[in-house]
Amino acid sequence: MNGDTEGFTDLLQQAEQLTAEMDSGTDLPHVERNLQQILEAGQRLLTRTTPVSQDNIDVQASILLGSKGFVLPRISERLEGLRAATTFEPLEPVRETDIEGFLRNERENALLAVIEQTRKNTFEEVDKNNWESMENEWEKEKQKILNSLLGSGLESFEFQQDPEMIISDSLLNQGRSSLDHIEMAYAREVFVYNEHVIDNGILPSLVDMFVKVATNIGDQNVLDMWQLVQCMIEIPLGQTFGSQPSVIRKNSQIQAHFISRAKHYLQQNYVRYLEKTVSSNLRQAQLGGIPGTYNLVHSYLNVKPPVMARSSEDGELDKQPVWALLFYCLRCGDLKAAKHVVDRAGNQLGDFPTYFNEYVNSVDHKLAPGSDTKIKLQYRRVVKNCSDPYKRAVYCVIGCCDWTDDHTEILDKIDDYLWMKLSHVQDQGTTDTSQDQLTLTTLQKILYEDYGESHFNGYQQPFLYFQVLFITCQFEAAIEFLSRIESLRYHAVHIALVLYEMKMLIIPPNCQAQLLSQDPSDSHGLKRLNIARLVMMYTRKFEATDPREALQYFYFLRNLKTPTGDDLFKSCVSELVLETKEFDMLLGRLEKDGSRKPGAIDSFKQDTQKITEMVAKDTEAKGLFEDAVRLYDLAKDHEKALSLMNKLLSQVVSIAPSPQSTRDRLTSIALNMAERYTTFGHEASQMTTKTFFLLLDLITFFNFCHEGAITKALDVMQGIKILPFSAEEVDHRVSNFKNYSDEIRRCLPDILLATMNILLTQYNNARASTIQSPMSLRRGIEDGGKDSYLNYLRNQARAIIMFAGMLPYRLPGDTNARLVQIDVLMS
Repeated sequence: MNGDTEGFTDLLQQAEQLTAEMDSGTDLPHVERNLQQILEAGQRLLTRTTPVSQDNIDVQASILLGSKGFVLPRISERLEGLRAATTFEPLEPVRETDIEGFLRNERENALLAVIEQTRKNTFEEVDKNNWESMENEWEKEKQKILNSLLGSGLESFEFQQDPEMIISDSLLNQGRSSLDHIEMAYAREVFVYNEHVIDNGILPSLVDMFVKVATNIGDQNVLDMWQLVQCMIEIPLGQTFGSQPSVIRKNSQIQAHFISRAKHYLQQNYVRYLEKTVSSNLRQAQLGGIPGTYNLVHSYLNVKPPVMARSSEDGELDKQPVWALLFYCLRCGDLKAAKHVVDRAGNQLGDFPTYFNEYVNSVDHKLAPGSDTKIKLQYRRVVKNCSDPYKRAVYCVIGCCDWTDDHTEILDKIDDYLWMKLSHVQDQGTTDTSQDQLTLTTLQKILYEDYGESHFNGYQQPFLYFQVLFITCQFEAAIEFLSRIESLRYHAVHIALVLYEMKMLIIPPNCQAQLLSQDPSDSHGLKRLNIARLVMMYTRKFEATDPREALQYFYFLRNLKTPTGDDLFKSCVSELVLETKEFDMLLGRLEKDGSRKPGAIDSFKQDTQKITEMVAKDTEAKGLFEDAVRLYDLAKDHEKALSLMNKLLSQVVSIAPSPQSTRDRLTSIALNMAERYTTFGHEASQMTTKTFFLLLDLITFFNFCHEGAITKALDVMQGIKILPFSAEEVDHRVSNFKNYSDEIRRCLPDILLATMNILLTQYNNARASTIQSPMSLRRGIEDGGKDSYLNYLRNQARAIIMFAGMLPYRLPGDTNARLVQIDVLMS
């Protein structure tokens, strides 16, 4: 007890000390009250406050919740009617004899199982679709990156160019165009060809046009390559390939035609080789007599004696081995000269003249089955072991005896090897066993897969390997190989275009496939070349600087479809426009008088409106809404153009204007559209148009607000009749508000605050003014005095606050707080 007393004594001393420290030395009155007196004073203060009834509390709660879109009485009724849901509660166990309870539980279990399974399936499907969408997007981006890398000139294998070509290329690249002189020459011919296609005129030979370009290039290898293409694609008059080249290319007659053209090309080249050799050695050649293949071959053998182990057992003709003369005549493709040798040799050749005459007289230069069997048997028994390599070679050509023999003693060049193998090729249907006969598919596999690029030293001798593939009807593989070499890619692209226009090129059904692919339904030797990917790879290099030329190449793809079924030409145009941003040059533009100035796309006589709409949709999908507005406007889709413009304007309508800002740019575009639509009309809906012009009025309102012209701003706001300025207008404005679009509703918080700030400014100005200042209190004068004018402004503010509270629209919390604050400041 004594301890407690000492504790209180210490506390009292500390309190007195604090009081002494607070004493400032002045004579101030001290008020000393005990606890009872303090309680009584608090009660008296409480009784002085205005009593708050339950009704007032309900009114204030209604105003507060009403601004958020809640109706208090309905909420109370709903809350009272709520009860704990038992849907997902654990089911209570039932007795075995309670059939009704058992059935109820089973029914609820079945419903819950269905709900759970549906939820699980939904989540799995959403997850699957999400991953598929991501994979598709990544695949598109991957292909874009690969195309960009290929188009940028980054190639692992480069070839040395002539100094003159390097200098000319560097000079050309200093200009605007990214095309060199060869690419420009090709592009010029493409433009001329497309003009004939567009005008539905007589189409010129595209391959002849490109051969002319190759001739002007001055490179013999390039010219030889194009002459090979020109020779191979020559088809009989009146014959076409139709719409399914993959089926036609497997036709035995078409394959025989290609083989015939290939042999013809090799034979003509060999004749030129003999002529060049003989002309270079005229004294040794001793050329004379009647001009023709026989004398040419005879003179050639004088220059380069035939390879012989010993004298031919079948004799000589004009001091040259008869089999050598016969072989070289066949190698030149002159059957008349070969027959001349056979006829002069007579009985020296045994039974061979019989086989040879049958070979010459047959339409397809094939022996009958009986003769074919006899000549093969004779070859295996006698000829195969003879010492004359020319005799063995002639028997192999006429009778297709042993295709595995490469005849290396007399065939030392790839052209000779190809000619010999092509002479052995027979139809798949006539093949007895795969070992006895050589088919085109087998030959293609040997050259492309077994030997391949490394065997032929492809990257060091690209023209040779291209010839090997192309001459054996592997067009797609040859073009794909050539396209991998940067300095030769333009040749590959234009060769592909020639074959595609001739309907000889086999393409995949999906334009997003790899550059070279093989369909499971195709035979082993067939490959498919994605012409769309090849063209887009090529144009990637110059589409930014030469979009008009890129359009010419895209026009070749007009008959192809994207995976979504769209026209590939239009899709390429859309991507080109998005990449280059050359909207006016490519698609045209609208003039002030409402007319459309044509763009580059108009020259193709396509549906420019649909193309522009596609570009606009792609632009909108990429989030380029301003450009999309211009494109929809250009495509005369006024509804979509105004709808997008409304969304853009609603986002910047309340922002302060500044030079070259997004708001000023959008306002300029919108005013231009409004002027044209008002003058020349439009096809947009009434609701969209009303929103558009209302947003323009709101822009004017906020412009006046930011300029400080509050009287003009208030006049604009009263003119557009969005907000009430008297209690009588509140209900009408609230009922009309549901007719406004979301773009207008989105601007409502800024409209409310701006208008209330204007009223507050006028209220403060009026309070600071006197009744003798009529210019500052114009409306106050009309009402008869300052107090009347202040009351007029307060009534307007209350009407706006009442309007905000009655709207079935949820305003931001800070907006409500600011409105209440302004109302308090005006009280």
